[in-house]
Amino acid sequence: MEQAEIQEKIFAYMQQMKGKKKLKEKDIIKKIMADTEQDKDTVKTALREMINVGKVMYSYGGGSSSVEIPSEEYLKEKGLL
Repeated sequence: MEQAEIQEKIFAYMQQMKGKKKLKEKDIIKKIMADTEQDKDTVKTALREMINVGKVMYSYGGGSSSVEIPSEEYLKEKGLL
């Protein structure tokens, strides 16, 4: 499976969970590993690439970090929409 396909699955899962639950990095990795049968390092690398380009981002609140999809304004500003 290509990195782009894994990233699409990550993004789709994050959109599905948006507003329902704050997702931790490990939650995303476990879910995508189960869905795609990819190893942890492959999924983690795909997620990190998405973070590096700004398609998703870390947020901090309540003493813990989570990964979320940035607002549409942020994505437009970065040229990702």
